[in-house]
Amino acid sequence: MKPLILVTNDDGITSLGIRTLVNVMKTIGDVIVVAPNSPQSGMGHAITIGEPLRLYETHIFEDVVEYECSGTPADCVKLAKNYVLQDRKPDLIVSGINHGSNSSISVLYSGTMSAAIEGAIEGIPAIGFSLCDYREDADFSHGIPFIKSITESALKHGIPKGIALNVNIPVKSDDAIKGVKVCRQAHAKWQEKFDHRVDPNGRGYLWMAGKFVNFDTEKEDTDVWALDNNYISVVPCQYDLTGYKALKELETWNL
Repeated sequence: MKPLILVTNDDGITSLGIRTLVNVMKTIGDVIVVAPNSPQSGMGHAITIGEPLRLYETHIFEDVVEYECSGTPADCVKLAKNYVLQDRKPDLIVSGINHGSNSSISVLYSGTMSAAIEGAIEGIPAIGFSLCDYREDADFSHGIPFIKSITESALKHGIPKGIALNVNIPVKSDDAIKGVKVCRQAHAKWQEKFDHRVDPNGRGYLWMAGKFVNFDTEKEDTDVWALDNNYISVVPCQYDLTGYKALKELETWNL
């Protein structure tokens, strides 16, 4: 019996990334798609609670049951599990392929990874796939064999409870991908600045800009290092945000 694979994303159901991912998953199992009807990048783990959710069946892909949702990526997973599939539980949730990197600190802002983490919360093995290329017409072809092998390995071996895999793929270049590295999230952040600009009507607005700052530049065990050196990075992520190392210190505060 083929595994049941739920596919979602944050770039929207019409993106090239999800089309590529659906085509790969169809070679592995039975696919159902529940994805946002519009781009939801940077939504993190937001859910819709103050307005209705709308869910419509679509016909974008071939030989796939598919729905577009008015909500966020996390909404899509919740709706798929509790409404669309009901008594059927997916064997795997895959999210992506995101147009752009979700390495390092970006995982906290990522709608792609939040969909995967929502799966982990529900006890469903989950993987988020991202390509380090923000273009709408990005070339995903060099990552396809790795996406397939990582997915098949996850189905074969299982993913530890409470964990979602964050997989990032380097942008396509003249050099072949060197392989896959299991690594940790780099200690890095976005150093933001806000540009004040004026629209054609003379009204001011702010546009967030800035640069990515990596504090682990010499560390070869991080996802950023792996990607910079043409490896695919795989980082196990957990939704338990407890700072366990700080527990004993806080106990000394006698709160």
